[in-house]
Formats: sequence, C-alpha cells, structure tokens
Amino acid sequence: MNLHDLQKWYDFTGRTVAVTGGAGMLGTEIVRSLYALGANVAVLDLHKDHADEVFMQGGFDPDRLVTVSANVLDAGVTADALDTVLAKFGHIDCLINGAGGNHPKATTGPEMSFFDIPAESFKFVMDLNLLGTVIPSQVFGKQMAEQGRGVILNVSSMNAFRPLTRIPAYSAGKASVSNFTQWLAVHLAVEYSPKIRVNAIAPGFLLTNQNRFLLTDESTGELTDRGNSIIGHTPMARFGNPEDLLGTVIWLLSPASAFVTGTVVPIDGGFSAFSGV
Repeated sequence: MNLHDLQKWYDFTGRTVAVTGGAGMLGTEIVRSLYALGANVAVLDLHKDHADEVFMQGGFDPDRLVTVSANVLDAGVTADALDTVLAKFGHIDCLINGAGGNHPKATTGPEMSFFDIPAESFKFVMDLNLLGTVIPSQVFGKQMAEQGRGVILNVSSMNAFRPLTRIPAYSAGKASVSNFTQWLAVHLAVEYSPKIRVNAIAPGFLLTNQNRFLLTDESTGELTDRGNSIIGHTPMARFGNPEDLLGTVIWLLSPASAFVTGTVVPIDGGFSAFSGV
C-alpha cells in the first residue's frame, strides 16, 4: 500500500451519507466534516425547517447536500426519506443514526422520584433511542443488503458503559443501542454481506443544549456539583467538544476501518478507564 492509497481512504467524494438528527448540535458538526471531505450528505431531521436554516443558508452546494423531513419512529416516513436520498444521489453508502435524547419527565430529581416517572415518559425515551436506531437501520440497511455493501454508525453513550444517576431511561436506551449494534453487525455480515459494517461511538460528556444546565449553573456559568463530579472522574479534566467526535466518526465510516465491525468506541477523555482512585 502506498501513500496515495492512504490518502484516498479519507476522500469521501462520490459517497453518500445519511445522518438522522443531522441538524442537532452533534449532527451538524458531523455533517459539516463529511461535506468538507467531499461526501454527498442527506440531513434527516424531524424539524426540516430548522435543518434548512442551518444548512441551506450556510453556503452548502445543494447538489451535494439535501435536507429531508424524517421521523425515525415512523418506518413509512423513513422509507420516504430513503427514496428522497436515492432520487437525489442514486445510492447510499453510510447511515449515521444520530437521532436520540432524553426527556425531563424521565429524569429523577427533587420533584420527580424514580417511583413517579410515568411509564409513557420512560417509553418515549427508550423508543427515541432504541427504535430510533432500529427503524432507520431496517430501512437503510435493507438497501445496503441489496447493494451488498454499506456502513451503519450508531450513536451510543458513556451511559451504556457506566449508567449515570438521574437518567434511567436514557441510560437503558443507550445500553440497548450498544447491544443492538453488536447484534446487527453480526447479522448483516453473516446473513447478507461481510462488506456491510455496523459500529457505534459512545461519547463521554460533551456540553450540549440537552445537558448544559445539568453541568453548569445557568446564572453563573460555574460547574454544578454534577459537573464537578464528572470532571473529577475524567483524566483529561475537561468536557468534550463536538469536534472531538469527528476523527473516530470519519475513521469508522472510511475504508481505514474495513476490518472493524460490532465495536462501540468510547470517546470520553478516559472516563471509562478511570477507577476513581
């Protein structure tokens, strides 16, 4: 193998990547990086107007980037989104399952004990994270099975390795995503094609709109007790940035990881490796 071959691994020109939750904070950074590497990108998001605002007014070439209305909990709508992607770009190479999240009514605290969490709130969070990964994987994965190739990248969480206090539904949902990632990797490789790979990233603690005021005080910007505890258990002594995910994401989508499937890669500043002493 020569240097030119190595450089081509990270050239995504002509490749098509669909990103669910693509207009969220993390999704936006991933979309921007893949676009910069030459990929055709389909931004699938429940709120297409927001996706249009983020991307269509940002100088992106409409020949290489399309925003698509998509509900990852609705198989029919997701199938329509795939049809839109195929009509636009002709094929699909990669799917990133970035949609997910928590809900305040499934979070314990002074005003909500675990015993009082409504079943429908717990179910909503589980469905959003697990079924929101399963359904797009069924729809786009079937197309990849017919092609005999493709890459699926799921977004798990550090909560899948070490469940955090206060967020039982989110922790359980992401643990399910990790398990499903391993199952699907084996299933698609054995039953359909070893050229279909499935992996996941497990981000550690990033400051996002979802958790910002759990980790920092809204009025002062100082770390909360929870934020201090996380930093104290993170060897690199900082929260992550969305950009910290990009190297691993690009590697797992690229031919550089051609012999990697069924893995869940922590991106956590060493949190999962630290015993606390």
